[in-house]
Amino acid sequence: MSPQFPAPVRTRSQALQQRAERFFPGGVNSPVRAFRAVGGAPPFVERAEGAWLTDADRNRYIDYFGSWGSMILGHAFPRVVEAIERAARNSPSFGASTAAEADLAERITACYPAIEKLRFVSSGTEATMSAIRLARAATGRKIIVKFEGCYHGHSDGLLVKAGSGVATFGIPGSAGVPEEIARLTLALPFNDLSAVEAAFAAHPGEIAAVILEPIVGNAGCIPPAPGYLAGLRALTAREGALLIADEVMTGFRVALGGALELYGIDAGPAAPDLVTLGKIVGGGLPVGVFGGKRALMDLLAPLGPVYQAGTLSGNPLAMAAGIATLTYLQDHAAQVYPYLEATAKAVAEGVAAEAAQAGVSLTLNRVGAMWTWFFTPGPVTDYAQAARSDKTAFGRFHRAMLLAGVWLPPSQFEAAFLGTAHGDEETAATIAAAREAFRVVAAG
Repeated sequence: MSPQFPAPVRTRSQALQQRAERFFPGGVNSPVRAFRAVGGAPPFVERAEGAWLTDADRNRYIDYFGSWGSMILGHAFPRVVEAIERAARNSPSFGASTAAEADLAERITACYPAIEKLRFVSSGTEATMSAIRLARAATGRKIIVKFEGCYHGHSDGLLVKAGSGVATFGIPGSAGVPEEIARLTLALPFNDLSAVEAAFAAHPGEIAAVILEPIVGNAGCIPPAPGYLAGLRALTAREGALLIADEVMTGFRVALGGALELYGIDAGPAAPDLVTLGKIVGGGLPVGVFGGKRALMDLLAPLGPVYQAGTLSGNPLAMAAGIATLTYLQDHAAQVYPYLEATAKAVAEGVAAEAAQAGVSLTLNRVGAMWTWFFTPGPVTDYAQAARSDKTAFGRFHRAMLLAGVWLPPSQFEAAFLGTAHGDEETAATIAAAREAFRVVAAG
């Protein structure tokens, strides 16, 4: 008989799911929240604190998706909550400029030398969509290069061979995207410079920009090969195309200056032309950022001919939450990032060791406090290799871990995250849960 965990009571969550399905497609307002890829029904969260989520039936879970990476300081971090409360007392929104916008921008640019000017938007999708428009205007070209399994939001041209929910549900692109738009996006294998060389050769003078996640997070965690990012910079510079680094997920997570700092491409000729940010920048509230070289950003209205607007961009609540979060990270970087590295290493490698002990084939990819356990012998250096993972085995593992009180991202193709609120208790409990969960996986 297969080992089993006692099933927690989730009657209220189930009722809430049934109610939600009356109003929302699939009962969710974002497909990544659905459990169709792993089976079962998602618990409905009622509150969260630190590293723990509590559902509507008062079951508690250790959280390893962290509002999809934004909760680097843990849920309900007191300084962030207090900042939001203070801002809300002055009104949640003005639709006019506030000093807080420049306060947060000053902190971002201090950590990102590649960003000389920026603009706030309300989501990562808006940030990447706007960066693409700006790149096309600056170069007078139309074609965009992206990489298979990288997700840059749900705008039409970026859904070609995208990651995240598109990969989770096995959708090659998206219905509703005209072929004329899809043809302007070239999707290439990640970590393959020769493929990029070939694309430039096949489309001379036509490629406006190359956009990538410097560390892929939306096909699972896939780090860049040595020299890959520098190679892309050299290629785009040679061909007159822009390089856009999408750090919506990795920004402020893998280092204070994100992947650009981690890989030494954050300043000077090595730096990308444009950078997009999100998640952590908003301290848990919806925020996106796109920014880069001054000459490029000054093409935006009202200074230049590229129109981009957002009525609630720079929302005072999001600015307050972002300032509180980034201030803490800047003031405590010497403690925060080594702690995240050590804790993520203990969790990720501890679970991988339990898989090996149980005879379950697993490949661990980790960069700082983001990682993926791929259910494949490995290695995983691009989306094609990630796609060979045993999704059925991952589903069994996910369900067993949830029953044991550990909530992982409900997809083989989403990275896991932790924050400063995770500690020895959570690490030990996670590894213990994995020990039993791998017995379930091995039993089939």
